[in-house]
Amino acid sequence: MATKSADTKAAKPGLMVHLLAGGAAGLAEALCCHPLDTIKVRMQLANMRRAPPANGAAPPKSFLGVGQRIVQREGVLALYKGLGAVVTGIVPKMAIRFSSFELYKSWLANPETGKVSTPAVFFAGLGAGITEAVAVVTPMDVIKIRLQAQRHSTVDPMDVPKYRNAMHAAYTIVKEEGPMTLYKGVALTALRQATNQAVNFTFYLEFKRIARQLQGVDELPSYQHLILGGVSGAMGPISNAPIDTIKTRIQKATSIAGESGWTRFVTVTRDIAQKEGYKAFYRGLTPRVLRVAPGQAITFMVYEKVKTWIDMWNARSPHVRLANEKYA
Repeated sequence: MATKSADTKAAKPGLMVHLLAGGAAGLAEALCCHPLDTIKVRMQLANMRRAPPANGAAPPKSFLGVGQRIVQREGVLALYKGLGAVVTGIVPKMAIRFSSFELYKSWLANPETGKVSTPAVFFAGLGAGITEAVAVVTPMDVIKIRLQAQRHSTVDPMDVPKYRNAMHAAYTIVKEEGPMTLYKGVALTALRQATNQAVNFTFYLEFKRIARQLQGVDELPSYQHLILGGVSGAMGPISNAPIDTIKTRIQKATSIAGESGWTRFVTVTRDIAQKEGYKAFYRGLTPRVLRVAPGQAITFMVYEKVKTWIDMWNARSPHVRLANEKYA
């Protein structure tokens, strides 16, 4: 009975929770972790350049080496290329993620007890990942990757990039390649996000349930939400690294007229396997884990904290409390 009540409270103030917790956590995640995402993208695109370096020096392979190279050649701000696209989409992405997850979870709940099983949580996470991928993540990723892939220097005013910012990149891509280019790799993005959120939500809620039982408490402290969110967040990238690498390569490439999505997928996958080896599918995994895990830690910690604040505010407001009791 307590579980059902907790789920109801979490679901009812949905819009406020999703906008405040998701938006604030997403913004903090982007500002703190975006440089690692830029390094990850550069590592995934490393072997796409056919010509060897002019000075004959081998490019760095470690994520620290790639980051240092970017800073030396392009400036510190180059680590934040594509940040505008991420920030623009982070609030609706988080709102869609949590609201759709709660919706799908309510559909899959036991109609008699209201309890949600672990498989139901997994499938609700799958649905939430697909929903956010189609609605927000795919266009945002295409724009972000195009910006991150540019090797212009942010400290040289004469080195003019093709895409000046997220809005200019979106306009240029649509003008030159058509609006559907923004949805290049949508199937792979949906698969990546679906597996990410299915694994993420399932592990997080299971870890949270076990931690609450072991400690005999109804609510965990914020630092435990942070730790559990970080651990669960690391599971997704490990499970779908090849998907993310293939998706990044597809979204980086310019569209070719008449080429189907399946043809692009097969070509890119075959090229990576034959020319670079199967280890290349996991290139950039370390910075991706280092970027996603703390991001999810921040997201869940802030989400839980804001949800607690909203519940406290509801308890002090008779009007809101009665509205919640109506649906309990």
